[in-house]
This record gives sequence, C-alpha cells and structure tokens, in this order.
Amino acid sequence: MFCRCLSISVLLIFVCATPLRAEKPTASPSPADLTFQLPTTSGETVELKKLPDQKVTVVCFLGAECPLARLYGPKLNELQAAYQPQGVRLIGVNSNQQDSLEDVQAYVKKYKIQFPMAKDYGNEVADRYQALRTPEVFVLDENLKIQYRGRIDNQYLPGISRAETTSNDLKNALDQVLSGKPVKLAVTEPNGCFIGRVKKTEVTTSLTFCKEVARVLNQHCVECHRKGEIAPFSLTDYDEVRGWADTMLETIDDGRMPPWHASPKYGHYANARFMSDEDKKVLRDWVAGGMPYGDVKDMPKLPEFREGWHLPEIPEAVFEMRKQPYQVPAEGVVEYQYFVVDPGFKKDKWVTGAQVLPGNRSVVHHAIVFIRPPDGADFRGIGWLTAYVPGQRIKKLPEGRARRVPAGSKLVFQMHYTPNGSVAEDISKVGLLFGKEEEITHEVFTLIGIDQEFEIPPHAKDFPVTAKVRRIPAEAELLAIAPHMHLRGKSFRLFMKQKKESEILLDVPNYDFNWQHIYELSQPMKLDDVDSLEFTVKFDNSKENPFNPDPSEYVTWGDQTWEEMAIAFFEVAEPRKKKKAVKPKPQKKMSEAELKQREEERKRDFEKQAAEFFKRFDKNGDGHVMLEEVPLAVQRYGHIRDHDNDGEIQIDELEFPVRKKR
Repeated sequence: MFCRCLSISVLLIFVCATPLRAEKPTASPSPADLTFQLPTTSGETVELKKLPDQKVTVVCFLGAECPLARLYGPKLNELQAAYQPQGVRLIGVNSNQQDSLEDVQAYVKKYKIQFPMAKDYGNEVADRYQALRTPEVFVLDENLKIQYRGRIDNQYLPGISRAETTSNDLKNALDQVLSGKPVKLAVTEPNGCFIGRVKKTEVTTSLTFCKEVARVLNQHCVECHRKGEIAPFSLTDYDEVRGWADTMLETIDDGRMPPWHASPKYGHYANARFMSDEDKKVLRDWVAGGMPYGDVKDMPKLPEFREGWHLPEIPEAVFEMRKQPYQVPAEGVVEYQYFVVDPGFKKDKWVTGAQVLPGNRSVVHHAIVFIRPPDGADFRGIGWLTAYVPGQRIKKLPEGRARRVPAGSKLVFQMHYTPNGSVAEDISKVGLLFGKEEEITHEVFTLIGIDQEFEIPPHAKDFPVTAKVRRIPAEAELLAIAPHMHLRGKSFRLFMKQKKESEILLDVPNYDFNWQHIYELSQPMKLDDVDSLEFTVKFDNSKENPFNPDPSEYVTWGDQTWEEMAIAFFEVAEPRKKKKAVKPKPQKKMSEAELKQREEERKRDFEKQAAEFFKRFDKNGDGHVMLEEVPLAVQRYGHIRDHDNDGEIQIDELEFPVRKKR
C-alpha cells in the first residue's frame, strides 16, 4: 500500500489535506493549557511561559520522517533568523510515538535546525494544542493566546511542489500580530502527516501485528519501506507501524496507495499494483481494535530483496551520467537535466537488459536514458533505452529480443530531480547486458504517438488532444505502453482500431505526473491485424487543478513542466526476418493541380513552423539558433538535428511533422 517505491516528491502524495481519523479542533485552548516544559535534542529543556520581552511565540509540530516536515525545516530556519530580532521565538515539538529522541536528533542535524526541538512523550502537548499533523504551526501572542493555526505556506502540498510560494500564511500572521493588527486568515488547513499518537483504546480484535498485519505489509509495502530504501520510514517495526497507522489507512481510503492509475476494466498488466479488499480490511480492523502485537512466533520472515542491480546478471558495461556529482538544491523546482555520455561503441551493440541505477534515490524522481545515434545511421524508433521510475522492477528482455545501439551512438540521460529539504548530490548510472547478434530474432524499439500542435486555452478544464502511431510495423508485438504529460495532464485513453471496430486497451482516468508508469502487458499483443493505435489525452488548465502553475495562460508544447506534452511511448518487438511481405495500400492518384496545391500548402506550413521555431529559440534575434540553445527533448521529439555538425541549426536542417487539418 505504501509502495512499491516512492520518491520524496511522490511521498508528498500521502500527506493529505483532509483529516479522516484525527478529531478536528474544538474550542481554542486557554493560555494556561499552552504552557509546557519539554526535553530537547540538546539535552536541555525548553519552557513555554509568559515572558515580558516575548512578543510572539511560534510552536511548530514536526515529524522526523514526514516528507513535508523535512521540506519545511530549512524554511523555518529562515523564518527564525528573520523574525528573532523582532521578538519572535520559535519552538519545534515532536509528538510522534514512532520518533525516538535519536530520530529527532538526526532530523535536527540533517536539516540544520536552528531553533529548540523538543520531544513530547505521550503527545500530551499535541493533545492540549489539538494539533493534527506535521508540520502544523501555532502563533501565540504575548499573552499566549492563539492568533493563528495551520500551515506554513502553500508551496508544498499533497503531491505538489511549487517553484514559488503564493500564500505566505505564517509570515502574514506574524507581520499582523507584530503590528498589533488582527490576523485576517486566522485558521488554515494543515498539510502533512498525521501525528503518531499513543492510542488509549482497549484491545477488541483478535488480529495481531505478528500474525496478520506483518504479512500484509510484507506483501505490499516493505519493498520500499525498510531501512536504506527510498521510503522515508520503515514498516517492518511494530512501533513505527503504530505511529504511522492513521496516515497509512488514509492513503488507502483515498486511493492514493497502492500507486496505480490504470482502470482495472481494460487490459491486463504484469506490473499492476492492487491491494485486495480483504487485506485492506485486516489493516482497518487491526487499527480500530487497538493494534495488538501478538506472539512473535507468528511473525513471518521478511521477504528477500536484491539490492542495487535488479538485472539477473551483473551488467557487462556501466556508464555514469557524469564524473562530478550534480548538486540538487534543498528546495524549489529543478527542471529536467540532460547529460550526454559517449560509451565508445566501435560496432553495433545488442542490449538484452538495461537498468538505470539512481545515485541518490531521495532526489531522483525519474530518469530516462536515450540512444542518440550518429547522423545518417540506420535506426528504428525514438531511441528509448531504459528508464528508472519509482517502483519499477527491471527485467531482462525475453529470449531472442534486444535493442540495437548503432556504433558511434551517444547515451543521453534525462534526469528529473525533486528537492527534499537538504542539499543533495547525485551521480546516476546505467548498466547494460549484451547479446550475440546471431541469437537475436527480434529487434526491440520504441515508437511514439505524438501531437505537438495543440494549444490549451486558459481555464479549460477538460481539453482533449488526440494522436496516433504513424506506422505499425508488420508482424510486430506490443510489449508496454507509457503515457506522458505534464502538470496539466488529466487523463489518457488508448484505442486499438481493427476492421472498423474500436477497443480500449488502456484507460488512465486520473493521470498523475508524479508517477511515470510504464504499463507492461501481461502477454505481448500481436499487431499484425491492428489498423491503428490512437489515444486521447485530456488537460485540466483550470484553477481546480491544484498542480496548475497558471490557469490564465495559453499552454503549448514544451519540455518544461509548466508547458505540456501529449505523448505515448510504445515498446514493440519486430522480427528481424519477415514471414510475409507487406502489401502497400493503394494510393489515389492525384492530378497535377492537386499535387501543386499540396506542395504549396506544405511549403507555407513549413515556413510558419520554421518562423515559430526561430522566434522561440533565437533569443537575441540574430537569425541564428545554436544547437546548445535547443533542449534535448525538443531536438528528439521535434526532429531537430545538426546534420553538418557546425553547432548551428540552419533552416534546411529543420524537419516538422505534417500538421493535422482541424
């Protein structure tokens, strides 16, 4: 339920904005109830009481492992430094039963917390404040009366990491209290993990952690929720599970875990992630019944997981994306980074297995490695080699199947990083297994369906874009499907059309950019009699889309996340030796006038697209576009090549897909 594996940005998904199991605050606590004296991570004590020189006190409830609490740690440091000279005091409180004092000390050290961080054993202070989540802040005036409670700001929300803050709730409250004005927005909804309270309930269930619950967690969670893996906390320890119980159930009820977005009504996929209703009920009943431990003799063994390379063999060749680590900042948005590597292949290579191994899983959201063949090389598909997506298990290609990497090719790493609250470094790498050419019966490559000519109007809530695969190879078989959109992507539906009949192959009703799923078919699907593969994507450019950077903008194609893409990748395998000849479809003969008209239309269309290209990338208006100015995604999907290798894109080197007539 919590994985098959998560990145930090994806972990934001299970910090929900609507409490389900914790009680909402009732009447505001009295100032006497808000005083406390608690031990801190430094071995001293911190006391909150009324002081003559203390104008404002901020009490912030934090968790050592909650992703949002990690992201906001550095922000709270900045706030402390800015407001301390104005008589503002900040105190951090950890009330989670699953966080030991050592865990809190590690949090303070890693995120360089500059304010006192206290441990609230038994969550007594959290109960008096009626705090629900981490992080959640309380602004107390000089008389210890609560003037504001809720979130810090709106930069980090469930599944959302904005480049900038657009609602500085805590800062605004502080400014208003310090100036003697009433706080305009005194209460906001906190966004974060439930505080892991000690449950004061009697045991009313026969279900136990050892006998039933551990089995469910082993099956669905611990692949990632174990020590040293990508998830921020472990679900192998009884105390940890008790502390995360409310958040765990919330993500199940909301349908955010297990992380799977395809409708079960269409298609069969080898990597589908589902938790049965029976297993969900086990967890719900165990939590409701007091969460008893049980008999350790009933505890199942932990599953065995292979660390590092998941390929069945050690890679024969490994290539790092670069020699020096790429530094990921502590916060903000990092746009796609591209790194080009020369593997030094002097002859064609047949790759039977490939895996991207992230250097730092905590910040690598996803990674794709492309093959960039030399100009003029005989090459199929778009050059997809392999990818890392949280939770994806890499397998070797079926026997006799392999991807061909032409001699002289470069490898291009497309890296998407997500900050996690502290500065991090990464050197990811790719490992390859090779096959013998004489043993390869099928060549595997990636086709795309794509539309680059759309324009999403402002505030459009359900804007459709359609595209299809231009050519389906004869005798090929379909292995996998990977839809791709950005932050406004809403849904995806793939159709197989055959003899005037249409069948839905894949339906993703709630597309989520945080999860770059590759939907692997349970069995390869023959494409011999398939006339076309067509899909419809829908975009939500309205204010109701919480991921939307700006609903007032017209949105067009682009490789930046605030732009959009309408792409589907199709993994196919084609026999190297064809069994039957492909008969070309008869073409209607055109008159000379029709041919001349078509040629004029193509010329006008090309001139228009070329003008758009130079307008976009010729930043200084000198009529020249250097290759390094064009993002690699645009080069690849826009068919932009520097054929004469002079480092400049000339107008005769531009190629554009034929526009659809609308």
